[in-house]
Amino acid sequence: MAAPLKLKPNLLLTFLFFLILCGCTYARFITDRPDLVSDGVEASKVPQFLRLVAAEETCEQSYGFLPCTTSALGNLFLILVYGYLMFLAATYLSAGSELLLEILGPGLVGGLFLPMLGALPDAMLILVSGLSGSTEVAQSQVSVGMGLLAGSTVMLLTLAWGTCVIVGKCDIENSVAIDSKDTKGFSLTGSGISTDVWTSYAGIIMAISVIPFVVVQLPQVLNINSGRHLVVLIALIVSVLVLISYCLYQVFQPKIQKRRLAYVKHKHVMAGLLKHWNTSALGELSTEDGKPNEEALKKIFKTIDDNDDGHLSHKELKALIVGIHFNEISVDENEVVEKVMKDFDISNDSEVNFDEFYAGVDRWLKEARGNDSIDGYHMQTKRDHDLLGIGEHRDETVEAVEDPRWNSIKAALLLLLGTVIAAGFADPLVDTVNNFSAATSIPTFFISFIALPLATNSSEAVSAIIFASRKKIRSASLTFSELYGAVTMNNALCLSVFLALVYARGLVWDFSSEVLVILFVCIVMGVFASTRTTFPLWTALVAFVLYPFSLALVYVLDFVFGWS
Repeated sequence: MAAPLKLKPNLLLTFLFFLILCGCTYARFITDRPDLVSDGVEASKVPQFLRLVAAEETCEQSYGFLPCTTSALGNLFLILVYGYLMFLAATYLSAGSELLLEILGPGLVGGLFLPMLGALPDAMLILVSGLSGSTEVAQSQVSVGMGLLAGSTVMLLTLAWGTCVIVGKCDIENSVAIDSKDTKGFSLTGSGISTDVWTSYAGIIMAISVIPFVVVQLPQVLNINSGRHLVVLIALIVSVLVLISYCLYQVFQPKIQKRRLAYVKHKHVMAGLLKHWNTSALGELSTEDGKPNEEALKKIFKTIDDNDDGHLSHKELKALIVGIHFNEISVDENEVVEKVMKDFDISNDSEVNFDEFYAGVDRWLKEARGNDSIDGYHMQTKRDHDLLGIGEHRDETVEAVEDPRWNSIKAALLLLLGTVIAAGFADPLVDTVNNFSAATSIPTFFISFIALPLATNSSEAVSAIIFASRKKIRSASLTFSELYGAVTMNNALCLSVFLALVYARGLVWDFSSEVLVILFVCIVMGVFASTRTTFPLWTALVAFVLYPFSLALVYVLDFVFGWS
């Protein structure tokens, strides 16, 4: 975990100076002294962001003591200050979450509690964007929340996603990126990253999570003016259901991964045994008509049956498994023997006679016939294991943590500190964004779309980029799973907060262009994730282009076609 930055004394003085400079400055106009000599500068020609605020142009201090200003330059500085504090909040929440995960492991904590904490800064900003003030004020400020929601999603799936592909790129051979091998430079097709199949599932879930956006947009699409408030409620219910479903999936995902990995391991062992028997000097396993070669199987059976009693025992099967040496994957010999015995021992007498052995090999061969050869079946099961086995580390038993009591206290303090900072500075940041918008005439959506995600999601993005730089399939899988998961939580939790706010305050849902951008980016990247596990370098260029395209699309739809 990166240690939080500490301000040196001289930097602290500079910081306080700028806070004073950006604070409310009141002046008295001297209009009753005609004898004063002009300084030669017309007030009207002084840029707005360089002027001190007149007495009539007061601003409201957050909590009664935080500095405020109505100048563009002052508000820009305050956005940087409050944005940095929100960045610290996200960093503390991330560090506390990782520490808690090391102590308690995946499951309820890792699947339900921690993803919500990751989305907490965004949810806080969305909540306060329309919580205070009159309905009219809330309606004008709520675009800050929508800008943050859209900006976070787009930033993670474009700039962060593309950067992770570039820093994590390895040579692609046989459609798979080779760990730690990077000799092809910036080849658009020969260099890239590979992920496991669970990452593809995460991308599919991310694409599905946009369903509430579609629901809430139906009145606009169908041009229905009545019942829109009810549709917001329905979309809120759907969004909450998506959130609950995603959290349940995260909770049970480790068990699902374990079962799937165990199944694929067993298939690979089957393929390995068939390949071993087929390449031995005992004859081909199958005849030309696809039936098992009985003579060859009798020779194999007799080779395994050490005591010549006509039955294969656990001990004899284990000797077979140990002798083959499955070097490609890590296997538990006892577990493999149990599963092979279960496949062959039809009579459940803990022994396998020749008839049972013949029937078992016949079933294995039928399953392998989907490939050109037994060798091809073996290679396919190895590839399937690699795609699933990358996630095996997620199911490992949590190692003992030194001094768990102190680490638990430390995790709780980090989570508390991050939550307090996020809750305390969310409202001032939203106010500052609105003030900056008023001073520059830039729509609040674009300010929040570009600036706020850098504050609330930059620590997550930087962490993903650093992890991707390890140039391994395993690290790439974790990196992109985290990016897809963060977007899914934005689409579920943050949208739920946003819809609850719109419904509770009776606000008007008028964000067609913003929703279209979220749908477009999520679906494009979701299709990428669902249709491939290897991403050449050219896919990073596609991701980068989507970011300016999203901004341009919102601008054209809102200010050219008047969607909002």
